[in-house]
Amino acid sequence: MPNARRSVFLSADTEGERGNGVTLADVALAADVSLATASRVFSHPQLVRESTAQRVHDAARRLAFRPNLLGAKLRSQQTRILGVMLPTLENAVFAECWAGIEEVSLATGYSLMLVTSGYDPARERERVEYLLRHRVDGMVLTVSDAAQSAVLDQLDSEAVPYVLAYNQASPAGRRHSVSVDNRTSACEGVNALIAAGHRRIAVVSGAFMASDRARQRFAGYEDAMRAHGLPPLPPVNLPSHTASHSERIGALMGASAAPTAFFCTNDLLAIGVISDLKRLGLRVPRDVSVLGYDGIALGALVEPPLATVVQPNPDIGATAVRLLLKRLHAGTRPEALSASAPCVTLLPHGLRVAGTVAAPPAS
Repeated sequence: MPNARRSVFLSADTEGERGNGVTLADVALAADVSLATASRVFSHPQLVRESTAQRVHDAARRLAFRPNLLGAKLRSQQTRILGVMLPTLENAVFAECWAGIEEVSLATGYSLMLVTSGYDPARERERVEYLLRHRVDGMVLTVSDAAQSAVLDQLDSEAVPYVLAYNQASPAGRRHSVSVDNRTSACEGVNALIAAGHRRIAVVSGAFMASDRARQRFAGYEDAMRAHGLPPLPPVNLPSHTASHSERIGALMGASAAPTAFFCTNDLLAIGVISDLKRLGLRVPRDVSVLGYDGIALGALVEPPLATVVQPNPDIGATAVRLLLKRLHAGTRPEALSASAPCVTLLPHGLRVAGTVAAPPAS
């Protein structure tokens, strides 16, 4: 890779900048070059021999060197780039969120850098580090578990401005977030199933460890069931949103007390469950009802249309960017960021019950 491109990934403005506890002087020592030469590799790479620059970059990678994002000179040189980390783009809910992020960012003169985490906490840390090395001004993030996130702890300690999308931060905490009320909205959705006459309602979700939203929505299911004196069933955790799970769904439907309705914690899971039920020869909603969660546009195109809890996905992305820009314009000094009041924004949700939800069969 040419020197000029390497300087994009690792850059330093002063010889004393410190990144991850490692200084530029440490890098120079490890590469066996002078401090001035190491500095030129990052600031004026065209002035340094390729072989010398290679040694410096290799040493920087070994030492995980990264200058402090909020160093004195870096603070005054904003890139006008926002970093975005979403779990995946295979799920249309995040693609719709991205549309809102992109619309507001471009309208306000900001460029975007997008990474995906694959619902993997280890990969979250690596992807956020990648964004930091590109010196993004701030970030919009969706993490697996906002309450226990090493990534967010790191960003908080470095006073990097960010806003969570979909993760529902605690009002008592110091983190900014934009979401719907996952627990309340899920409770309302299950209440609609109960109002339709269902008593045996199963929950299908992704892995709880990969999504705090799934856990919150399951808690809403439990709230609704217990409020009506009904026993909650154990969740059916599926490892993939897009693969067929007809064997597990078939085992549930073959039980003596088979569910008459499924509540799926996202729409992709709901569409998959409907497909599996049809493979088993069951009709939706005549034989069994299915309720999703997300309100993605694709759900309205299936036949019958998917009943679902609707969240405003583009608005979640757009609102998260507006809140992030408000934080950036207020100043990125660590003391200013730490003193700013947390903003936990809950957007309104909706409920679309027609389509794949009906009364349970009389038998």
